[in-house]
Amino acid sequence: MKLEPVLFKLDTVRRIVESGLVGPTMPDRLVRAGIALWRFGPTPAAACVASAARYPNDLAVIDERGRLTFGDLHRRTNALAHSLSDQGVNEGDNVALLCRNHRGFVEATVACSKLGASVLYLNTGFAGPQIAEVVEREHAAGLIYDDEFAALVGDAGRSEHRFIAWRGDVEEDLPEPTLEDLIAAGDPADVVAPAEHGRTTILTSGTTGTPKGATRGVSGLDPIGALLSKIPLRARSVTVDAPPMFHAWGFAHFMLALAMSSTLVLRRRFEPRTTLEDVSVNRAEALILVPVMLQRMLELDPSELAAYDTSSLRVIALSGSALPPPLVERGLDAFGDVLYNLYGSTEVAWATIATPEDLRAAPGTAGKPPRGTIVKLFDADGDEVPEGERGRIFVGNQMLFEGYTGGGTKDMLDGLMATGDVGHFDDHDRLFIDGRSDDMIVSGGENVFPAEIEDTIAAHPDVVEAAVIGVPDPQFGQRLKAFVVAREGTRLSEDDVKDHVRSNLARYKVPRDVDLVDELPRNPTGKVLRRELLERERDG
Repeated sequence: MKLEPVLFKLDTVRRIVESGLVGPTMPDRLVRAGIALWRFGPTPAAACVASAARYPNDLAVIDERGRLTFGDLHRRTNALAHSLSDQGVNEGDNVALLCRNHRGFVEATVACSKLGASVLYLNTGFAGPQIAEVVEREHAAGLIYDDEFAALVGDAGRSEHRFIAWRGDVEEDLPEPTLEDLIAAGDPADVVAPAEHGRTTILTSGTTGTPKGATRGVSGLDPIGALLSKIPLRARSVTVDAPPMFHAWGFAHFMLALAMSSTLVLRRRFEPRTTLEDVSVNRAEALILVPVMLQRMLELDPSELAAYDTSSLRVIALSGSALPPPLVERGLDAFGDVLYNLYGSTEVAWATIATPEDLRAAPGTAGKPPRGTIVKLFDADGDEVPEGERGRIFVGNQMLFEGYTGGGTKDMLDGLMATGDVGHFDDHDRLFIDGRSDDMIVSGGENVFPAEIEDTIAAHPDVVEAAVIGVPDPQFGQRLKAFVVAREGTRLSEDDVKDHVRSNLARYKVPRDVDLVDELPRNPTGKVLRRELLERERDG
């Protein structure tokens, strides 16, 4: 037996024990939890059943409808699974889910897992035609959606089974039953474990065309151990999960909280003050954000921000889009050394994680790979680049996705998968992301990546954020154009922006044009929609 795999497993056990996931438990409860893992495997169903067996009276979910214990969640998802089965949703079926963050999302996921049905998570920012095409392409046997999306859903999946996850203030009386109706009618007795585990499909956050589905099967405890080796999450704690859970980052922490028997605090929409209040009131130890959410919090008046007690936080975990160095520095100053920045993608899960120590030393870094993950940089010819040089980023770990549901996968080299980004390592082996491979701008014969210019502009004291694109130019091929959001109450000018870049970067990186705008267009996960900026430019 090779020593390295053994050490890997031992480290997984150590990390899990240190997190408190394994601790003193009544023998009968421990046996029930073990049986759940044996019956359902490493799935949402097993996590729910095991947590309910060990800690039935602990809080599992807090949302705008109230509180559910793990015992409540187990019984309700049993009833929901039985009712879905009675309605015709069975093992092996695909179920599409179009929901915001609330108990319905959690209960639908767990109930489908208990049935052995696979779940396809739809982005709430999709257009109606995208939803209809994805539901048809994935052969969804059921569609579960919040009533606010009724108009978008239209006739998608009309011939199949449709259910309402959250009935809010929409006046229209929709004909489909709610999940609460199904739970009330269902049998709360334990569900017979399926022969095959269901899978999860996260959709890429496309804004035009049809998004691709990235499918991932079940994984063991090693990925949890790898994440805990960098981010000190604790079992049976409180996690405020603010990003959309249909996105890989929000979903990952929903699954971690469930597996670690932690309380998940959810809101259907992000609002800085409400999120900070949730942290304060619930004494949350972990706050999960995308960078733009942290930015919105730090835009509050310092006296207002200080009014919320966030001293319970041990972790503020960020991912989903670029984390500019000025935002890192402000975040560390405001909340202390609790910021963790994860770089990855829907397809590779994670590549690197920056700890507070990494971010203090190099605020622009994406960090280092956690154990069990390999990151290498390759040039256009497929050769690994020399130390310190820029290259295409390729990743290998246990969490690589299985391929797109419509066929195809990402580029592979030496068993590693491309992220689609370009980056470099510093002399401390910390990774830095220079930009998307397809975002490179060639202006006057010079290769320019927007991220460096955006970070430089964002460092100006009168700037909130910036985005840089290349627009057609008859002389230079492309010229740089910056879209800049100025801080409220300042008198920032276009020349101020240009002068600031000129003072910090090479002359060819100074934008030829600067537009001062009220806000940048973003998708629901916080990524800037550069295509919309290009369309604005084309439309004049």
